[in-house]
Amino acid sequence: MYDFAYHKPKSVADAAAAVKKASDGKLMSGGMTLIPTLKQRLAHPSDVVDLAGVSDLVGIKVDATGVTIGAMTKHADVASSADVARAIPALAALAGGIGDRQVRNRGTIGGSVANNDPAADYPAALVALGATVTTNERKIAAEDFFKGMFETALKDGEIVTSVSFPTATKAAYMKFPNPASRYAMVGVFVAQTASGPRVAVTGAGPAVFRVKAMEEALAKSWSADAVANVKVPAEGLNSDIHASAEYRAHLVTVMAKRAVAAAG
Repeated sequence: MYDFAYHKPKSVADAAAAVKKASDGKLMSGGMTLIPTLKQRLAHPSDVVDLAGVSDLVGIKVDATGVTIGAMTKHADVASSADVARAIPALAALAGGIGDRQVRNRGTIGGSVANNDPAADYPAALVALGATVTTNERKIAAEDFFKGMFETALKDGEIVTSVSFPTATKAAYMKFPNPASRYAMVGVFVAQTASGPRVAVTGAGPAVFRVKAMEEALAKSWSADAVANVKVPAEGLNSDIHASAEYRAHLVTVMAKRAVAAAG
């Protein structure tokens, strides 16, 4: 990898100052994406600002309205949290299916959300549950946060501090994982929320997206049969060595049916 200056601040303010002061500073949480990128010399930042020392970014809070997770909270901690499992079981289950054990014990929710990999699991949960991303500068609704492939609404130097998920009457996540990486080739999160059914898809397109036709069908009848005949167009979906756009379009319906059935 290329040389860079390494910083390990103790506060969000110091982290923000360090990355803004750098000519090309990069924030690092778990490092699950950044470290391999640096090793392959695909990035040459002047500075790397490690958030691992910012203890205020770690933790899970649950109340009557929902679950708030600190940005540096690891996937494994979300998956094993009894509080999360009681409040939003689908969220705990999703976290338990991210990557492998090593990834779950290093990767963080803030890093995953900020990176916005098109095959990441968390974006589907954020959009389906109507979550809010809190940064050191503002609050951003999930649907306004994810913009495109590896693109978010974050400004330079802006740091995700927590993610808040409202509870749902029913919710479930089902994905068709790549057998090697366990990334979602297609993942579908369904939720019966206060504003009605929501269906969010990850892995299939450049970024997470909702399927309004499925939501309308579920509003009439919450059942797997209701979405069985809803087809998602293949145009614009991802196509690679793992799956064609047409196959991913087919998987959206299959995973949606399974998610609705699992939600009960």
